Amino acid sequence: MTQTFLAFSLGAAGLLLAASQTHAAPQCGTRALVLGQLTEKYGETLHGMGMANNNSVMEVYASPSSGSWTITVTLPDGRMCLVASGQGYQASTTELPAKGQKI
Repeated sequence: MTQTFLAFSLGAAGLLLAASQTHAAPQCGTRALVLGQLTEKYGETLHGMGMANNNSVMEVYASPSSGSWTITVTLPDGRMCLVASGQGYQASTTELPAKGQKI
């Protein structure tokens, strides 16, 4: 029984690892297509943004009702790429200290 449970656990862990690896490479598309999916399929809206390297724009989309979130990067050529996504989004009401300030 213990060996069966251990084999099942290792198999499940392998499947989870394989699934996470398939999402490791960014998935890109036109900005309109990606935004359509985020808003229509997941109910996510823009919650924050900032400039990233190479004049790209990083954005955080989230759905407070479902808790799903997505981080995207829009490249200078107009492609929008999914960088990360997950569940359990919670808006923060506390501000981080400014650079150089002690916590």
